[in-house]
Amino acid sequence: MAAPLLELTAINKQFPGVRALADVDFTLLPGEVHALLGENGAGKSTLVKIISGIYQPDSGTFRVRGAAISELSPVKAQQLGIALVHQELSLVPALSVAENIFLGNLPRTAASIDWPRANREAKQAMAELGVKIDPTRELRSLSVAEQQLVEIAKTLQRQPDILLLDEPTSALSDAERSRLFEVIRALRDRGVGIIYISHHLSEIAMIADRVTVLRDGRNVGTIPIAEASQETIVRMMVGRALSDQFPKPAVTRGAPALVVEGLTVDGRLRDISFTLHQGEILGVFGLMGAGQEHLARALFGLERAVAGRIFVNGEAASSNTYSPSRAIRAGLGLIARDRRQSLVPMLTVGPNISLPWLAHRQPWHKLELEREKATTLQFIKELDIDPPLPHREAVYFSGGNQQKIVLARWMSTGSRILICDEPTRGIDVGAKAEVFALLGRLAERGTAILMISSEPKELVGMADRTLIMRNGTITGELSRQELSHEALLRAAS
Repeated sequence: MAAPLLELTAINKQFPGVRALADVDFTLLPGEVHALLGENGAGKSTLVKIISGIYQPDSGTFRVRGAAISELSPVKAQQLGIALVHQELSLVPALSVAENIFLGNLPRTAASIDWPRANREAKQAMAELGVKIDPTRELRSLSVAEQQLVEIAKTLQRQPDILLLDEPTSALSDAERSRLFEVIRALRDRGVGIIYISHHLSEIAMIADRVTVLRDGRNVGTIPIAEASQETIVRMMVGRALSDQFPKPAVTRGAPALVVEGLTVDGRLRDISFTLHQGEILGVFGLMGAGQEHLARALFGLERAVAGRIFVNGEAASSNTYSPSRAIRAGLGLIARDRRQSLVPMLTVGPNISLPWLAHRQPWHKLELEREKATTLQFIKELDIDPPLPHREAVYFSGGNQQKIVLARWMSTGSRILICDEPTRGIDVGAKAEVFALLGRLAERGTAILMISSEPKELVGMADRTLIMRNGTITGELSRQELSHEALLRAAS
């Protein structure tokens, strides 16, 4: 066996109230894709942030190519050939694609920045990932998936020897995912060592050579891919077999809760019409760019419709001044596909839950702090938010627990219509089951749920029926009896 590119021994890391890593050992070989798995909060992101120099371990030894490293910073990690693709994008929305790819390292002539070269090489970097994007476009004009690819291209242009990929496919289509895997295999063949974090267990057999699983900050085992069945991985991750990932209760459909007629957003959505009933989970499926994200935003008043009407419980909700505040007053709640759009990361659990109602609408807008405290403690217990620390900032919770905080917000407002846009994006298999169980309980209580997902198995498991979107419009509908992975892909394409 080749000498390790990277060798960590007895790594420990403590945060206030939480032991993130406990005596973790880990090795990465040259020319290897090493999958790093575990539930949210297991310590995966903490470990890769230590490897990339963002965090310093409290104790333990760290070797790169056999040489002991006493202190590691992001700059030194980059000098050692270590590069990290973050789960949360580290890009600048107001800059162009080329400026983001070469951020801090723009090619120069003797007198100024060499823009033709920067744009040419940025275009080539994106082409290698299988996409054609104008390098002069502002990043904020791109979809989440396109921004994810820019993040990957930015990292690859540094030509790292050790590449850390933290949920790189969470926003990608199947075609983009396949192209990224081709790039990863080519890097592996060149001797690059790759640490690959993903909650899509189906990807692991396609790309990994070895698998290490963390649980509660400890390394519970490293196994070759030949021994890494999904059942084995899940048991290592959660400490037990996961019997039911999609706990969908049988619910009798109630009266119409949300009626949408002819909703049109200029250049994004066209003549969208559907009805969502009380107690129903209505799925929405389409390939990337079909318009699902814009549908969620338009229903919540984040994108202005140029035509169409929205009715909530029989009453007109939309108008020329339709906005998120009007949507909330009408009884709608939104779980956005990017959690950063739903949370205020540096606020604690309480304010994140109480944002829609903390200042009660009365002459002095008195802050209802006692209600906030009681509500926060109630939902921490009811939704099993872990750790149960009401004064901890949201940014320090795992993705699954952040999603519970957002759900608690809308449950606390009494929202009877939930728009869930990729509600399990970036969370682990155990947390997914918990989120689905919560959605199922809400449906039993009569909440109407619009569930947008790019994962066919989630819709097959949870949806009562599913709308198919293509090119910004609804092109079909599948009943629960008709739902299958193949039927969804066939209808969407």
